[in-house]
Amino acid sequence: MSKVSPSALPQTGLAGLKENWHSDLLSGFLVFLIAMPLCLGISMASGFPPSAGIITAVIGGVLVSRISGSYVTINGPAAGLIVVVLGAVQSLGEGDAMAGYRYTLAAIVVASVFQILMGYFKSGRLSSFFPASVVHGMLAAIGIIIMAKQIHTVLGSAPTKGSSLISTIAQIPNSFINMNPEIAIIGFSGLAILILWTVVKNRYLKMIPAPLIVVLVGIGLGKVFDLDHEHVYLFLPDATILPHHEATIGPKFLVAISDNFMSSFYFPDFSKFATVEFWEAVVSICLVGSLESLLSAMAVDKLDPYKRQANLDKDLMAVGAGNLVAGLVGGLPMIAEIVRSSANVTNGAKTSWANFFHGVFLLLFVAFFPRLIHSIPLAALASLLVFTGFRLASPKEFGKVLGLGKEQFFLFVVTIVGVIATDLLVGVALGIVVKLLIHISRGVKFNNLFKIHFEIQQADDNTVWVKISGAAIFSNFMALKDAMMTVGQGKTVIFQLNDAFLLDHSFMEYMHHFQHDYEAQGGKCEFYGLEYHEAYSQHPLAARKHKTLSFS
Repeated sequence: MSKVSPSALPQTGLAGLKENWHSDLLSGFLVFLIAMPLCLGISMASGFPPSAGIITAVIGGVLVSRISGSYVTINGPAAGLIVVVLGAVQSLGEGDAMAGYRYTLAAIVVASVFQILMGYFKSGRLSSFFPASVVHGMLAAIGIIIMAKQIHTVLGSAPTKGSSLISTIAQIPNSFINMNPEIAIIGFSGLAILILWTVVKNRYLKMIPAPLIVVLVGIGLGKVFDLDHEHVYLFLPDATILPHHEATIGPKFLVAISDNFMSSFYFPDFSKFATVEFWEAVVSICLVGSLESLLSAMAVDKLDPYKRQANLDKDLMAVGAGNLVAGLVGGLPMIAEIVRSSANVTNGAKTSWANFFHGVFLLLFVAFFPRLIHSIPLAALASLLVFTGFRLASPKEFGKVLGLGKEQFFLFVVTIVGVIATDLLVGVALGIVVKLLIHISRGVKFNNLFKIHFEIQQADDNTVWVKISGAAIFSNFMALKDAMMTVGQGKTVIFQLNDAFLLDHSFMEYMHHFQHDYEAQGGKCEFYGLEYHEAYSQHPLAARKHKTLSFS
């Protein structure tokens, strides 16, 4: 892969604004059209007021874009945090939604302080400690939970108040039987549009964001069904085969937002600071938010046509600063969001000013057009979230993990079941423990679980040998990752793996990404000794064990 000349890179700061304002302004506007409905939907699904998501995206664009270590990422609320935030609101509020909201704001503030400290002490590398299959399992479980909760809103129904997750899932058939037909039409229309847009090939049509179409169609159907006024209607009143269906419809099925944006600000309540539930919320928000943000930022780097590398530690500090401000004024926690960021790259963004413009457009919209937001049906926003949840937990994701090998699929399923049966932190911890037990069963010694054995030798000015022995696995290769960051660019790096006993999927994935990034910067990367290893599946990045070496 050819290296991008430094002179061809877009400038940053005010010089970058002057040079690229036209492309960044256009991309920021198009991303705003995608972000606005998602911010509203994510906020309400999280148990926060609708405006909270907008507040977060505005802060993510206007503030975080100016201090972050990335180039084309978009910061804002994400579906992956819905489960964590909603759980905090419910556990801290104990039935009082407003109290739970303000307690959760306090948890966001404290979590953001830890995020800033993590970035300051260069803890961005800790994302490597989480096995890839466990992370995918966590995201798939979040997707399942989002679908289970939001499908009721799509149908114009609601599970019994205070229902557990299992009960919420069990009540889905009942919601189908007792659906509000006109609301369901709005919700299913949104899902149909989102599905259709995945197969549309016309590049001009694809320029129109699908979430925008869902919202506009939803508003139109809302006017047809007169959602602004509460009334009872008969669905299929003249039907001869099916019995008619009586239902109530009205403003409660629309987004409730204040006409005065300034009244949307709320302040945190720290009175539960000393409780176990508060600190569970802090750890969950910090862990999941930081992990998702780091993974998204790394993924966006690979989409950047200029092959620029984000400063992950600086980016984590910036996200933490944004969350600190958001938590103090009533917003959701934010991350570097992958879907909006990929749309940003696709729309031709050059610098972080696109993120800034997207925040400005959101601020202007919510300040001047709150009545338009109030006309958006909740079912339309719920359809966006159901579709997002399906993408996180689609059969394709299950198939992708299964392709990595039965071991990875087992970890994936264990994490999903753990998260759904208990909670997010316990589920992820369970996945990590099971992964360590699998490595021990394969012969990895305890002193090798968290310490990797490697040696870096400078053969000549242009060649570096990296000799690895023993096991190279998710829980021990951070030291190697740190050491490889000190290797100069433009050299030939040779990994000597003849004496490596076990290479797990996380390590294989790291080597693949290192090769991709290093060669993108003009270097060369080679691997010796992989032929002595037997892979656990046909996937090129599958875990593999040496055919002859053992620790016995």
